Amino acid sequence: MSAAAGETLGTVSGAAVRRVLDAEVARARAARPGVPPRVVDAGGGSGSWAVPLAVAGCAVTVVDVSPNALAALERRAREAGVDALVTPVQGDADQLLEVVGEAGADLVLGHGLLELVDDPARATAALAAVAAPGAAVSVLTTSRHAAVLWHVLAGRLDEARAVLTDPDGRHGPGDVLRRRLDGTALRALLEDTGRLRVELVQGDGVLEAWLPHTVREGGPAAVRSVAELEELTAGVPALREVAARLHVLARVVAD
Repeated sequence: MSAAAGETLGTVSGAAVRRVLDAEVARARAARPGVPPRVVDAGGGSGSWAVPLAVAGCAVTVVDVSPNALAALERRAREAGVDALVTPVQGDADQLLEVVGEAGADLVLGHGLLELVDDPARATAALAAVAAPGAAVSVLTTSRHAAVLWHVLAGRLDEARAVLTDPDGRHGPGDVLRRRLDGTALRALLEDTGRLRVELVQGDGVLEAWLPHTVREGGPAAVRSVAELEELTAGVPALREVAARLHVLARVVAD
């Protein structure tokens, strides 16, 4: 799953997140040898994270409000030969416990979720509720500070100011996202559940918006160089805040 082994710059984004998820899957396997790690993917849509996890041998339940997205998930899982390991469930992310059942997941994902839900605090509480003691919750969300810089670079200074000053990080009523978060706000959302302790905050796509065209067209050698630099920058506090997305891994505190 190494990003440096890919052939396009699109393989670089998500590499740091995948490494963290791989480690959590390995942890779950070591704890219960021979048993597929249990994963809940809230708002998992068509399975961009769920299907690779199923290919890795996890039993994945994907909860999403969209029947079309879940139909696409089922097709993707069949094509990958892992449909027996993927369970699609239509439902709201903030009602995970009701639609998934007891809190027994080894890994819970909330990727691309918090920027869209009505109540992010309720959604994070739901993510924590379905995770077993000692399990991990992985959250990936759009970065407020990256959006500020994108608007500045595009010459949209009013929108940049709005994203920076608006309580929800929105650039106006036409914004397709309900909110954008910075690292401090994201950490607080998770730890305010009273059940989670944040272990990792990193950037995903630290470089993707800032690469010049010559690098984007540089071929495999450029991909390797960008992947190596992305790995170095993902955990640098000053740089992760301008990554396209922020990734947090939190662990359920044992009762």
